[in-house]
Order: sequence, then structure tokens, then C-alpha cells
Amino acid sequence: MLITTRTDTIERTQRPWGWYETVSEVPGNKIKRIGVWPGQQLSLQKHHRRSEHWVVVQGTAHVTLDERVFDLVAGQHCDIALGQVHRLANLTTGPVEIVEVQFGTHLSEDDIVRLSDDYGRV
Repeated sequence: MLITTRTDTIERTQRPWGWYETVSEVPGNKIKRIGVWPGQQLSLQKHHRRSEHWVVVQGTAHVTLDERVFDLVAGQHCDIALGQVHRLANLTTGPVEIVEVQFGTHLSEDDIVRLSDDYGRV
């Protein structure tokens, strides 16, 4: 049996680096749209209980995965393994938007281990 639920409003959560929207969440999986303002970046971080898959849908995303640093453009993607150090940044003057798919046993924001943060968060 397939059950489909439609929500006409998706709440956008503002952050100092941009915004995110949770598009879908079921046990073990969460899908978010994430927008990063020009010149901003998320924390250098890792997670103990989830992995992630990022797909760039707009702009050029500047990605850090452990010691590797590279750019992805619309249509390109990367995988972030459980415990892998990562960061998403926008070094351009235009918007960056990605779709993030999270997989794991704990998908809340309290699984973020911040190693470095431009905004003083821990």
C-alpha cells in the first residue's frame, strides 16, 4: 500500500549562512533543501549517527571532505560517510542550493559535531 501525504507549506529555517527546508522525513531518512548565501559557509563538522548525500541544484558549491577540497556545479554530487569531516561553502557572488539526503539512526540537528564555526556555535 502506498500512502502519499502532501503538505502545502514547508517551513524554511534561517541560519546565519543561509537557510534549509526539510522536504521529507521518515525513519532512517531525511531530505532537505539547503541554500547558502554568497560568501558564507556552514560549520566544519561531522556526524556520529548519519551519512549524507549532496546534490547541487544551483550554483557552485565549495566542498570540504576530510583533506579534499573541490567544487561541484549543478548536477554533480558527493557522498559524506558516517564520521567524515565536511563543510559546504559558497565562495561565489550567486546563490548555492543543494539537496541533502541523510541516512542513519539519528537525524536531528544535535548530531552535528562542530569542529570550526564562523558564527561561534558549538
